[in-house]
Amino acid sequence: MTNTHQFPEDHVHYTWDKDPQPVLTIDSGDQVDFSTREVADDQFNKDSVTEDIATLDWAKVYPLAGPVEVRGAEPGDTLEVEILSLKPGSWGWMAILPGLGLLPDEFPDAYLRTFDLSDGHFIHFNDNIKVPITPFFGTMGVGPANAEGQVIMPPGTFGGNMDTRHLTTGTKLYLPVQVAGAMFSCGDGHAAQGDGEVCVTALECSMQASLKFRLIKGKKIPAPQFQTAGALTPQVDHKGFYGTTGVGPDLMASARDAIRSMVDHISENYGLEPKDAYLLCSLCVDLKISEIVDAGQYIVSALLPLAVFQENE
Repeated sequence: MTNTHQFPEDHVHYTWDKDPQPVLTIDSGDQVDFSTREVADDQFNKDSVTEDIATLDWAKVYPLAGPVEVRGAEPGDTLEVEILSLKPGSWGWMAILPGLGLLPDEFPDAYLRTFDLSDGHFIHFNDNIKVPITPFFGTMGVGPANAEGQVIMPPGTFGGNMDTRHLTTGTKLYLPVQVAGAMFSCGDGHAAQGDGEVCVTALECSMQASLKFRLIKGKKIPAPQFQTAGALTPQVDHKGFYGTTGVGPDLMASARDAIRSMVDHISENYGLEPKDAYLLCSLCVDLKISEIVDAGQYIVSALLPLAVFQENE
């Protein structure tokens, strides 16, 4: 029999710390229902504008629900997190944040857009572009060993801010336990995101979620692993993809080149301003390492699903 727990909405933390006090203690096999805040901790609302970015309190970014203690978990074990359900809130936002993202020099100015998610199926980017809602948590992780005031971004071998878009309903995530009790936390809900989250935000939103936990004793893994319930991009695979590439000896530089070309392609062919094309890349374009073994000249591809464009229907 599965015991179901409700995680209290008023408990969040903004950093990873050693020896945290658990908010909730569960047994292996239990389910926990979460209601998480969006990543800016309600500093934005559906009527927010670009100027509101200047007042953002970064100490209140990344409010995580947790920690959840799993009885009997010890370093050297693995925690399985089965994602039973995910439901985003009624609205969300995306932004270009100065100095962050894959192309900070090309997009130095702040930019914020909010989106109505009440459709429940699609994000209406504009009249001709709609992106399937595919929710997931950008951040899920166990407590990292020896952490003390450690910022949520970036991720680590314990998980954390992984921004892995395939951690959606039906996926099982496996996390290497690093501290007694595992001390799991989650948050940073996304309504959709492309592989890479290239502008540094996905479609950020609050989230209702149900997760089931199973402790695997004595199984040691070096870093997070996961198993999906089906195809990686089933909602857009019925149409083709347009790909741009970056080629060179540096994977980061190649990724930037691929996204620069994709921003240009979207702007020129779909009538979007470059800043909106950049947001769309972060929302639905997938970065892939297409080639890495050939004499130090690597290829990174940026893949745009043509299914998001209504004119192609």
